[in-house]
Amino acid sequence: MAEKHILNDPVKPITCHAWNGDRTMVAVAPNNNDVHILSFDGKSFKKVAELCEHESRVTGVDWAPNSNSIVTCSEDRNAYVWKVDAAGKWTPTLVILRINRAATCVKWSPNEDKFAVGSGSRLVSICYFEEENDWWVSKHLKKPIRSTVNCIDWHPNNVLVAAGSTDFKARVFSGYVKGVDPKPDATPWGKKMKFGECMAEYGTGKGGGGWIHGVSFDITGNKLCFVGHDSSITVVDKLAGTEVRVATTHLPFRCVSWITESSILAAGHDNKPYVFTFDGAAVNEIGTIDKPVKKDTSKRLSAMDKFRQLDSKGTADAAATGTDLVTVHQNAIAEISIFAGDKTAASTVCSVGMDGKLVLWDIAKIAAAIPLAIK
Repeated sequence: MAEKHILNDPVKPITCHAWNGDRTMVAVAPNNNDVHILSFDGKSFKKVAELCEHESRVTGVDWAPNSNSIVTCSEDRNAYVWKVDAAGKWTPTLVILRINRAATCVKWSPNEDKFAVGSGSRLVSICYFEEENDWWVSKHLKKPIRSTVNCIDWHPNNVLVAAGSTDFKARVFSGYVKGVDPKPDATPWGKKMKFGECMAEYGTGKGGGGWIHGVSFDITGNKLCFVGHDSSITVVDKLAGTEVRVATTHLPFRCVSWITESSILAAGHDNKPYVFTFDGAAVNEIGTIDKPVKKDTSKRLSAMDKFRQLDSKGTADAAATGTDLVTVHQNAIAEISIFAGDKTAASTVCSVGMDGKLVLWDIAKIAAAIPLAIK
């Protein structure tokens, strides 16, 4: 099998997750106000801690791999930075977000000295640690955002932030914080990067569109990919000055990530991750990495089995009454992340879904078996 179903609890949908640096632990949010810390030995999980400070459903979690800090955000309008001591006890520090609506997503910056929090307050909070007062404070990215921010991603330079929102727009902002960031070098997105500057803005279509559910910079930061609720996927190559949008025939995607310099993985309401490639001029759909083996339903039923089927389900056809889908995930995929490798060459990716499953996908084996032409 090219995929491993290593966590499966249909009673507890996984809305967000984050792995630590060496992939021995994962933080998962089971669609409530708690975050579970699970240890992972490569085969099974063991719950080692619970983060229980939030009062409403946790909407975002991210784990800084180098500093071993976790940041969480919630519909209670709060965010916390969690630190662990030698005894394994996690202690929260409140972040001053200054928002009056639910927080929706959170992401550490590449240098792990800042993080961004999206919210229903039509803004992104850029948070950083203030040494003098010993707390986390924030500055706001506001205009021209006109609705809830659904997703965020950081540029490799630790300054630029991509944000997708329910006003059908994906934007690139400057999150430069004086005193925290050194003066940034010029990029294809622009030279002057004063805090709050909107460097670029893109939509999902003329005369319509959809909410932006996922955004992702590539490893160079020159390309940006985003997916919308209109089932579209868009790639912007800022260096080449191109913008390519494809309206797919699938149900809307909820998340997206670059997995090589020219390949993208997107997943969502179709319950399956799909691979797309970008050649500079076109976005091409390669196929899904979900190739499950169909169950054998040809086994003949005995007279007693047929009677039991008729008695309990009103039919003698066992296959007709089955509820399992022919996909690994049995409900929408909420998030994807890179488990092994990086955005230049991801070898294993992780997906979590509303079916309570956490699945590891071996990209190399899948590409060899299909093949997917991932390059």
